[in-house]
Amino acid sequence: MNKSRSGRVLLLALVAMTLAACGGKPTEPARQDQPRASSDHPVVGQRWNLLLVGTDERLSMPETPHFIVSPDGRVAGSDGCNQLNGRVNLDEGNRIQFSELATTRRGCPQLEDARRITGMMENAYRFLIDHDRLVFFGPDQRVLGGWRKAN
Repeated sequence: MNKSRSGRVLLLALVAMTLAACGGKPTEPARQDQPRASSDHPVVGQRWNLLLVGTDERLSMPETPHFIVSPDGRVAGSDGCNQLNGRVNLDEGNRIQFSELATTRRGCPQLEDARRITGMMENAYRFLIDHDRLVFFGPDQRVLGGWRKAN
C-alpha cells in the first residue's frame, strides 16, 4: 500500500471511530434503579402535607398539597391542583434533590400557587426535620417552605 492510500485508510478509520463514539445513544447519567433513600430514612414512607410557602405564607388549595417518598427514590403526591410524580435523591448532609417532576394538567383557579409548590420542590437543596416538620432550603440557605407529617 502506498503512503497516500494508507494515510487515507487511517484517516477514515479515525473518522469512523469518532462517528461511532458520537452516533450512539446519548450518554445520560446512570439511573439508579436501586434505592436512593433507605427505608428507615425519616423522610421516606411518610406523607408530608404542605404547611407553609416561604416562612409564613399559607395557601388555600382545592386539595392538600402533599408528597410521599418511597424507598426506591420515587416521589408521588399533589401540588394542590394536579397529581405529581418524579424522583428524589436524599444524600448525606440532609441534601435533597427532586428530579423528573411531572404533573397532570388539570386546570384550577390556584394554578399559579400549584406551580410555586412544584417550583419549591424543584429548587430544594437541603432539608431539616424538626419533630413533625420538614423544612426545605434553597442553595442559598433561604427557607423555601415547610411540610408537616400527616397523622
